[in-house]
Amino acid sequence: MLSWGYAAAMETLIKKAVKAESGEIKALLWSFGYFFFLLSTYYMLLPLRDAMGIEGGTRNLSWLFAATFIATLVTAPFQAALVARLPRRTFIPVVYLFLVANMVVFWALMSAQIAPVIVARAFFIWITVFSVFTVSVFWSFMADLYSTEQSKRLFGFIGAGGSIGSILGPMITGALVQRIGVANLLLIAGLLLVLAVVCANRLEGAAGLAQAAQADFKAASAGRQKAVGGGMFDGFTLLFKSPYLGGIGLWVFLLSFAGTMLYFVQADVVAAAATDTATRTQIFAQIAKWVGILSLLIQLLATGRIIKAIGTGPAAALLPLVFVVGFIAIALNPAVLLVVAGFQAVQRATNFGIANLARESLWTVVSREEKFKAKNIIDGSVFRAADAVNAQVFNGLHALMAVPALAGVAAVISGSWVALSLALGRTQERKAKQLADQAAAS
Repeated sequence: MLSWGYAAAMETLIKKAVKAESGEIKALLWSFGYFFFLLSTYYMLLPLRDAMGIEGGTRNLSWLFAATFIATLVTAPFQAALVARLPRRTFIPVVYLFLVANMVVFWALMSAQIAPVIVARAFFIWITVFSVFTVSVFWSFMADLYSTEQSKRLFGFIGAGGSIGSILGPMITGALVQRIGVANLLLIAGLLLVLAVVCANRLEGAAGLAQAAQADFKAASAGRQKAVGGGMFDGFTLLFKSPYLGGIGLWVFLLSFAGTMLYFVQADVVAAAATDTATRTQIFAQIAKWVGILSLLIQLLATGRIIKAIGTGPAAALLPLVFVVGFIAIALNPAVLLVVAGFQAVQRATNFGIANLARESLWTVVSREEKFKAKNIIDGSVFRAADAVNAQVFNGLHALMAVPALAGVAAVISGSWVALSLALGRTQERKAKQLADQAAAS
């Protein structure tokens, strides 16, 4: 009775907090759990990635970004090939469990101290590709499952699961890295990723039950267990055919530009503040922890209401506005660790708490093939190509001007990003209305 009463109270609380309907609760909670374990895994490994990047020298980071782009470009068609041939229920576990096996390989190499610098660089590339595949697949799943209207109400709550995971992950890393060593963190991360697979499988079942009672699930999930079909290179073709997808790709490019400028400034400041890998890992873990806390507060208290009240485009535009303000702050205080770390925490929290969820909502109005193929290209190849290009842009600009002037240039470019966000939001609303009209007429 106590258990039933607790569950009923939780359901009532969720309904009030995010305006969820009864038929959505189970699927919503499994989505929450899926993202929680996924980002717990990634944020456990993110501080390690950043420390490994410095291990090979900060001036080599631009080449690591280029290598990451090549890796995503090569692997993206293989993901598309799996999507074309496997139903979603099979595809997701296959991809994630393959990545767990990769973690075991890195654990063995790090434990045996085999070619530490080479392994560090390989891990930096791998974890970046890992984040592209796992998070892109997750949001493709969400866009395939929930309607546009549901995404505005529910994605904030689902994102909160990821934010809690992003708090827990770096806390685990910060607490254990000195005690058990860097390599053994990979085994814990692998276990968390397995739990994400369990949640994904349970979500499939919950969505199937909800489909009969919830019209939005039925509309969003039509044919959801069928393989997408097509060829392994279709994602590139789809991207160039659609101005809407091209606009999303440009949005991602500008996100990469602003993020890369900040990342390299942060790397130099942290490298100057600490000399050993463990201390640097702890600094990055602290930044990641505060990103998670701020993101969680935003998602639980404001995301759903903000996106629903102001619309997808203005919500996406909040992130470039944060970059404008942050780069101005760096221009005034270029070498202060607290300023750089605070800027990084606020921009990531705004991204994960609001803007990224608004961007993921853009995908609810496109076809399944675009969700599972073109989305992967944008999240992976386009983003990492932008990283590689922008890393070289940073080096070129840094050779010509000091950090304050560079930050000023980045602030101006970030300002132009606002207009693009608003235009994409208007297009998404128009497409959503067209889909609703078509559904009403059928």
